[in-house]
Amino acid sequence: MHVNVEELSINAWPALETMIDDGWLLRFADGYTKRANSVYPLYPPAGDLEQKIAACERHYGSKKLPTIFKMTPYSQPAKLDALLEERGYKLFADTSVQMVSLAAMTAPAMHTVQIYVECADEWVDVFCRLSEKDEREKQTMTQTLRKIIPACCYAVLYAEGEVVACGIGVLEREHIGLYDIVTAPSHRKRGYGEQLVLNILQWGIERGAKHSYLQVVVDNTPALRLYEKLGYQEIYPYWYRIKEQECST
Repeated sequence: MHVNVEELSINAWPALETMIDDGWLLRFADGYTKRANSVYPLYPPAGDLEQKIAACERHYGSKKLPTIFKMTPYSQPAKLDALLEERGYKLFADTSVQMVSLAAMTAPAMHTVQIYVECADEWVDVFCRLSEKDEREKQTMTQTLRKIIPACCYAVLYAEGEVVACGIGVLEREHIGLYDIVTAPSHRKRGYGEQLVLNILQWGIERGAKHSYLQVVVDNTPALRLYEKLGYQEIYPYWYRIKEQECST
């Protein structure tokens, strides 16, 4: 199941460019999000490990991007994480991959939600306003989202006619993944994030979803509390390794 979730997350958040190199997936997206601009060491390489790491550094350097590895307990080969640390790669953004069964998921109490099944400009405008993305980030994000192949739910939740939260659900293989869940700063701690998520999950259930997964940074306490309340549990962690001199890039 764990490897499948990695595959689902790759499909749910595509890169603008992808390169497969001897079992490793190299993803590039003009620097927008680490997950779309990092090396995924999915399978054990046949070649020399030091040479492979150096090759990755050249590829990302050619695009003026920091070299980032997305690591899980299943990254290959097993000694890679320790080797990256020896080479000056620092640990960054510990993240929890979590999952829940949708068999007994609570139905949403709020139904004032607008759902788009394509990446509409209106949804992008709302998300960028709530999350304070600049124009360059907006353009790259829009390109990324419009490359998603599985079925998508772009949701906007309203309260008293005002936008209070938005997010994305991506449905593939009976699993709906949650992405870019954000609540308006002035409307937080009112349960709107929960209602947004429940509406996205309901959309997925109606289309055959049996499980939901998500990825949450471990220091995001409010999000962790919300997902725990909904029954999500960690199935494995992931983290990034970034070269020390590139950590602020």
